Amino acid sequence: MLKILVPVDGSENANRAVAHVINLYRNNAQVDIHLFNVQLPIDSGHARLFVSADELENYRREEGIAELAGARRMLDEAGVPYTHHIAVGRVADTIIRYAKERGIDKIVLGSHGRTGLMQVLLGSVAQEVLKRSDVPVTLVKPAIAP
Repeated sequence: MLKILVPVDGSENANRAVAHVINLYRNNAQVDIHLFNVQLPIDSGHARLFVSADELENYRREEGIAELAGARRMLDEAGVPYTHHIAVGRVADTIIRYAKERGIDKIVLGSHGRTGLMQVLLGSVAQEVLKRSDVPVTLVKPAIAP
């Protein structure tokens, strides 16, 4: 069975990746789907003066659940089994580490489809994962309008 990691952040880009994985499943692919959301760490010591560790953990959990909601709804409506996970860390690093630790066979990421100078100026989690991951990565870009 192919273990697929689908990082999601609630965006249309992420939803395209989920739709791609649903199509794999519908085409009789034996897949074990892992939806994955990464919440950014709050490194400021000042924030910790005003927010308890429990409050921060609850906030991250709530944000992660909200960002996973659309992808979970898509998979549930399609009748596709999956597991979901929420982690905290630098996004690309956390995706790569999770894939390695869990023996993921493929990462499927939604991409905004920018190229050239816009890509260089803006950077991209997808680009970073693609560059650094030992696991094969599939980028799902938006369709080009005719």
